[in-house]
Amino acid sequence: MSARGPRGASSGGGRLFPLWTGLVAVLVPCLVAGIAATLWWESLLSIREFGLHFWRTSVWDPVAGEFGAFPFIWGTLYSSFLALLLSTPIALGIAIFLSDLSPHRLRQPLIFLTELLAAIPSIVYGLWGIFVLVPLVRSLESATPAWLRGMPFFAGPPLGVGLLAASLVLAVMMIPYTASVAREILKAVPSTQREGAYALGATRWEAIRMALFYGRTGIIGAIMLGLGRALGETMAVTMLIGNNPKASLSLFAPQYTMAAVIANEFTEAADELYLNALVEIGLVLFLITVLINALSRLLIWRVGSERRARAPRPVPATAT
Repeated sequence: MSARGPRGASSGGGRLFPLWTGLVAVLVPCLVAGIAATLWWESLLSIREFGLHFWRTSVWDPVAGEFGAFPFIWGTLYSSFLALLLSTPIALGIAIFLSDLSPHRLRQPLIFLTELLAAIPSIVYGLWGIFVLVPLVRSLESATPAWLRGMPFFAGPPLGVGLLAASLVLAVMMIPYTASVAREILKAVPSTQREGAYALGATRWEAIRMALFYGRTGIIGAIMLGLGRALGETMAVTMLIGNNPKASLSLFAPQYTMAAVIANEFTEAADELYLNALVEIGLVLFLITVLINALSRLLIWRVGSERRARAPRPVPATAT
């Protein structure tokens, strides 16, 4: 009797455990769908009023009741991808140094300091950007030759605040995320890969390049993780980008992002259409984030499937 009790309890727990874990797993897509549904419902008035025209127009005039989100979409994507271009080489260099080249005594302190960057609040990054990056960008603008400032990418007054300053602070904020994940990916590369490369006469750089190629799937995921950090950043970007609802190619021109306009104007929305327009911007940001992460996941799956397809298949043993 006593032996059956624990077995019965264990059997009952074993039957409930898959159900419980399944419910927890279903909670994640339900939460994502709930967020999307809430944003859709709260922006329904703006969607009915403007339709897809909301995404394409550049007029943002709350007084006249005209709203167009294109400058905010442009500023978000422009600043995020520019920060991605700036941060990725530095983050990969840090990951390679920490995983393969760093002396043992320096490795743990450097890893701690790199991960500490991710814990700094964004408002602190914004303050640092105001006192360091804005004067630096202003000096760079003033030193830019006149013939170069006539080009669309370098036009604009030497204000300091603008797209370049925001992209620089975003790049600094992206580095610890990308570097930490890429370092773990490089550590997970089997040592036999490096040993085989050295046995074939490869140099250290060639062995590292082979490790990067072997772990490229995870490194792509690390880069996309940093991009996701940049897309949703609010406070630091709001303090440095200039908050001008006008799309421009110039790196020096003040611009705007979707997260920044929501943070700045949500409490000032005096009428329902204005409020719904801001919520629709949040819906657009949500959709862009989901789309970029879905594309990165498809890319990772494709690279992984190609690697599995190229892997040699075991030869079946023949009977003797």
